[in-house]
Amino acid sequence: MALEICVKAAAGAPDVLGDCPFCQRVVLTLEEKKVPYKMHLVNLSDKPRWFLEISPEGKVPVVKFDDKWVPDSDVIVGILEEKYPEPSLKTPPEFASVGSKIFGTFITFLKSRDANDGSEQALLNELKALDEHLKGQGPFIAGEKITAIDLSLGPKLYHLEIALGHFKKWTIPESLTCVHGYLKLIFSQESFVKTSVAKEFVITGWAPKVNA
Repeated sequence: MALEICVKAAAGAPDVLGDCPFCQRVVLTLEEKKVPYKMHLVNLSDKPRWFLEISPEGKVPVVKFDDKWVPDSDVIVGILEEKYPEPSLKTPPEFASVGSKIFGTFITFLKSRDANDGSEQALLNELKALDEHLKGQGPFIAGEKITAIDLSLGPKLYHLEIALGHFKKWTIPESLTCVHGYLKLIFSQESFVKTSVAKEFVITGWAPKVNA
């Protein structure tokens, strides 16, 4: 039986998966594990009553396990790993925090209006650390196989590349060759191609936060 999942619908395109890296992470996990699922696309700017009844905080993603709707991508991915252990996507604990600060530093830099506030350097430091890790470990974060951490980080890096390119005309330095190779590898995975969001929806999604 297909698992039911509520995800963000794209702005202005109610029948298309929207620009939520946490939703994509869960859908990627379902795809990699070959778990059948049924997506409910939710317009988050006008949340329907049925959705608020199952997700009172109005957050996505939420997945229905055994008649109970469960929020939070971390929790959902953990349950999926338990219920569908093959193929295993477990990330070895020593790699679990690789790249964990990239998304936060990206958002700070994206919103920054002061070129001297250190936010660009903070992001560069995190990307350099990822590059160093991949040099010794790659091609994926835990080595030869894709694991949960790649499915979490990939969508965030996709947003980073598009949003910073559009709003700041900023690109990841060419010198970070391992990061560039990693992006190419992740973005070309069949599951990623199938679940990725069109660039215009990513830009539309970030615009209010940049202009706030």
